Amino acid sequence: MRYWLLSLCLLCGLARAELPETDWLELMPEEDRQALEAMPEISHDTPEQDSGFYSPGGLRQQDADLPAVMYSSKTVPGLDGKQLRLGGYPVPLETDNSGRSTLFFLVPYPGACIHVPPPPPNQLVLVRYPKGLAIDDIYTPLWVSGQLKVEPVSNDLADAAYALDAADVRVVTEDDL
Repeated sequence: MRYWLLSLCLLCGLARAELPETDWLELMPEEDRQALEAMPEISHDTPEQDSGFYSPGGLRQQDADLPAVMYSSKTVPGLDGKQLRLGGYPVPLETDNSGRSTLFFLVPYPGACIHVPPPPPNQLVLVRYPKGLAIDDIYTPLWVSGQLKVEPVSNDLADAAYALDAADVRVVTEDDL
């Protein structure tokens, strides 16, 4: 009886264990990663930093001087259907009646909706989370776990190359660091 209880406790502990973190660069094919690494550093000096102005282009802003990798929708087919955990920042799209975000883009860095350039589509993930999450601040990092899909998504704000049906979304805590 004792061994059975110990085994059950171990299984319960494993069931609660989080998936290993997936790095954002793993969402890019190798050729895109190489092109990104070869790029010169991009300046984020934009008018909104001086005036407080929010650019209406959002995640769709484009700069003709940037290389094609900054607009790449190329994906990694082996990630389709994979369960993973990704850390990032929310860009809310839809909320439920309680004001909880049920649909949002997850982006790799905070403020992606106001910086030029925005992340490429293969660095944007549309997150569907029917349970909803209260998002008080888009600068609060999140952990999102669930099944990733190679699924092109386009709306007025952005294009994304991936979508994720989230099983769990939570705020990153100091214990995670």
